[in-house]
This record gives sequence, C-alpha cells and structure tokens, in this order.
Amino acid sequence: MTNYTGRTTAVALATGLVLSLAAVPSIADENAELSIEGEKIVTKVAAPEGHPLDEILSGWRFRSDETQALQTDDFDNPAFTSVDYGAELWEEEAGTSGKSCASCHGDASESMKGLRASMPKWHDGEETLMTLEDHINWSRKEHQGADPWKWESAEMLAMTAFIGLQSRGMPVNVKVDGPAEEWFNKGKELYYTRVGQLDMSCSNCHEDNYGNMIRADHLSQGQINGFPTYRLKWQGLGSMHRRFKGCMKNIRATPFKPGGDEFTSLELYLAWRGSGLSVETPAVRQ
Repeated sequence: MTNYTGRTTAVALATGLVLSLAAVPSIADENAELSIEGEKIVTKVAAPEGHPLDEILSGWRFRSDETQALQTDDFDNPAFTSVDYGAELWEEEAGTSGKSCASCHGDASESMKGLRASMPKWHDGEETLMTLEDHINWSRKEHQGADPWKWESAEMLAMTAFIGLQSRGMPVNVKVDGPAEEWFNKGKELYYTRVGQLDMSCSNCHEDNYGNMIRADHLSQGQINGFPTYRLKWQGLGSMHRRFKGCMKNIRATPFKPGGDEFTSLELYLAWRGSGLSVETPAVRQ
C-alpha cells in the first residue's frame, strides 16, 4: 500500500488482471458545467457538516469530454429511446383493471415531478423502504392488477427512466430519519465493510481514491443521481443495483440480490451522500 497526496493507492487482482490505482488525483475539467435543454444541472455542491466528503461531485464530472457531451443533448443521449418507450408504457392499459398509469396519475411531468429525487423512501402501507422499482411494481399489482416487471427488464428500465426524467434538475433529498433510519445505518455499514477475495469496500474506491485512475477508468465518488444510466460499456440502460452487483463481482464478492434489502439500504445511504446534486436521469457514463 503506497500513499500519494493523502490518498491510499491499492493494487489488487480482479478478473484475472492486475488493477492498479494510479496517483492521478484530478477531476476532468473542474470548471465544466452541465446544461441540458437550457437548464443548469448541479454537478458539484459543498458537503454539509458531518458528511464524509469535502465536496459532492457527480459522476458526470469524471467522464471524458465525449461522454459528457452525449448527456448534454436529449437528441444525442442514447437513453432516450428507452425514455420514449417509458412514455408509451405510461399510457398503455395493463392488467385486470384495464387502467394505465395515466388513468390515475395523469400528466407525468406534474404527478411524478420530484419523486425520483426522494427515492428510496419509506412506504407506510407496506411498512418497508421502497425503491422506485418497488413503487412501480406495487402500483402495477395494487392499481392495475398486472404482473410485476423484472428488475432489469426493458419495461422497468424504460419506466424508471421516464419517471426519473420528470425530476431532472431537482436536488436529491432523501429522508433518512424515522423508520428509514435503520435502513440508512445498514447501508452505511455495508458501504464501509470489506468483502470478497480482494477484501475491499465501496469506500476504498469511491471515497479514498476518487479522481484516481483504476487502469482506464477514472474513479468517481459513486454518486447515483443519474440512474438508470446508459453505460457505453453495457450498450444500454442499467439500474443502480446492476452497478452495485458489478462492483461486487469486480472484487470477487458474492453479490446481493437486486431489489433485496441490502442493496436497497445501500441505495438509501448513497442517495444521502449525493444530497444536493441534481437528478440527471438518464445519465450517460462510460
């Protein structure tokens, strides 16, 4: 373990290759600003007292100029084919009720505005913490009499992207007190717990080494304000739980189940870590 500029640089084995964290503590164009459709998207905010970081930075700031540019124009953003599909699903009748989402919620730009910014959150009726995906499937079951969508299905990704878009530009602001506090504490514990053959935690990369390079990847703070995100590596949209699962596989740990309590707790904690950043859904990453 070698220390550079106050940060720990780890050398680890992953997927059969040596991954080394190079001492390059830099941010891609620190003065860059994200504006979409003329609206400023906040990608950097001062961290509040008690936050583990000095400043909170969107993953957009760590991407290449070309990748950043893809997100600045909705016409070029490859995720918008899924957003358009989500808009169709919003109007589509489903289940035994013969109702669509629009039947109850009307115009999504009004009824869904702010929802993504507050997720995940406590659901009084179900007495549990629910992600946006959980809410969608709960509504399909309770209000439409329809079967749930699979977590990473084209339908679920399209709907979460469409609903998430309605909150774009709004600050992430999740509740972590009351009944959600237990989940928040569990998520925090998971974030700092070392797991897998490489004996690493989320914090080793995204807190101790953000701004450094892990081979060809510029490590970010791991903020989740842009999900579901179109990753060029995936050539499609993916949920944040898919990203969590991928990270665990990279350190040779057994991943938790997408939609399970562990990833839901981690999602809440990470959302809190990104408080104040604008919702960017659907973001574009490498």
